[in-house]
Amino acid sequence: MHNLKKSKRNTRSYWKLKDKLLFVNETDMQPKLFEEEITTVWSFPERGAWATHKGDFPGNWAPQIPRNLLLRYTKEGDTVLDPMVGSGTTLIECKLLNRNAIGYDINPEYVKITKNRLAFDTNETDIKVEVGDARRLNKIKDESMDFIATHPPYADIIKYSKGKIEGDLSNISNIGKFCDEIEVLAREFYRVLKPDKFCAILIGSTRKKGMFIPIPHMVLDRFLKVGFKLKEEIIKEQHNCSSTPYWKSQSKKFNFLLIMHENLFVFKKVK
Repeated sequence: MHNLKKSKRNTRSYWKLKDKLLFVNETDMQPKLFEEEITTVWSFPERGAWATHKGDFPGNWAPQIPRNLLLRYTKEGDTVLDPMVGSGTTLIECKLLNRNAIGYDINPEYVKITKNRLAFDTNETDIKVEVGDARRLNKIKDESMDFIATHPPYADIIKYSKGKIEGDLSNISNIGKFCDEIEVLAREFYRVLKPDKFCAILIGSTRKKGMFIPIPHMVLDRFLKVGFKLKEEIIKEQHNCSSTPYWKSQSKKFNFLLIMHENLFVFKKVK
């Protein structure tokens, strides 16, 4: 697998990938303390760090989110699509939970990161990752995916490619145009998802000129427009934001509240 060589030293395993030594403690491949969420408010003050998960990628979702989604909406052997993989959090969880997966990202560097973090041994799963655009899933057949889970950019709040990659949604500052592109990908998601299966999207709001911009509500409208039905709306609390100390003083100075939540929508493709 990817020219991967394994050797064991006590209870630790080492995998050599492209002359880099990736260390994984076998006792830390699964979370020690984990309970499935049963309410519509999710909060993870401590980000999961099992397996190869890391918090070093800007804006990636905590592994507790895809783990909860996969356990609730999929079963072993299902095929999961994440068309904006980022650093691979969803695909890592798929591999740990024995789900097959397909991942795309428009940024080649992120595809490399994802492949590197997937370089560990588990039970047999089929995981594919390559460069691709979430709006053009041409390689995927109609109604072939069991589940879709992804975490798109929130317009240009974080400019992932800094304008260098054409088609990167995080380069779009105009919210209307951003939502138009979201509608395009929503149609593709609807096309490739099997009937009576689910699609989960995490997205957050922003402010412009001091006013609240409810991006999630706009995205919700676009997904409903293409045919999805809303199964759940989950409020996910935000923690450990590095910019919070700065914005705390600004919020008092200019009289606005800090946005400390995101919206996790679970859609169903109803027959």
